[in-house]
Amino acid sequence: MSRAAFLDRDGTLNRKLPDDQYVTRWEQVQFLPEVAKAIALLNRAGFLVIVVSNQRCVAKGLIPVEDLEAIHRRMCAELAAEGARIDWVYYCPHEEYPRCSCRKPAPGMLLAAGRTHKIDLAASWMIGDSEVDVQAGRSAGCRTARVLTNGGSGTHQTDISGSSLLEVVEKILRWDPALESQCTNKAVCREVAECR
Repeated sequence: MSRAAFLDRDGTLNRKLPDDQYVTRWEQVQFLPEVAKAIALLNRAGFLVIVVSNQRCVAKGLIPVEDLEAIHRRMCAELAAEGARIDWVYYCPHEEYPRCSCRKPAPGMLLAAGRTHKIDLAASWMIGDSEVDVQAGRSAGCRTARVLTNGGSGTHQTDISGSSLLEVVEKILRWDPALESQCTNKAVCREVAECR
């Protein structure tokens, strides 16, 4: 079975807009520093990289699905041009209420990806900037990591936290016992600096 790194979008890959504002145009997408490098490290370590994002802006009528998917295609293409591959993008287009099974903190997107792509969820990671990301990861049986891009502390019940996606990924690659076998003379280990 495969291992995956599930990545939140806003606040993890790109700058989150102020409260009650949504990314509805490509021009609003600003990648956070060294996101492409972090994703490339995950690619080289053998992780599938899957974006899982709540996008209630669709339910609010602020953006049609076709435009949202166009933003995601462009996001993937821009990152690919920097050597960073996103394998799939999952999104929840629903409102908070009535509750659905895919809107984080529900684990539906992760579970669906796990079934479709034969992913070992227990060997996978959910990486995001909010408590709902952590809850979704835990509910799906994944390890969890918190990116503290909005300030805050690393006191939430996560396995790892860091100030950027790159810092979190570097910690995962040093800490993850399943990657220990890759630590002898491997490019992944050299890029992360020292093993464990």
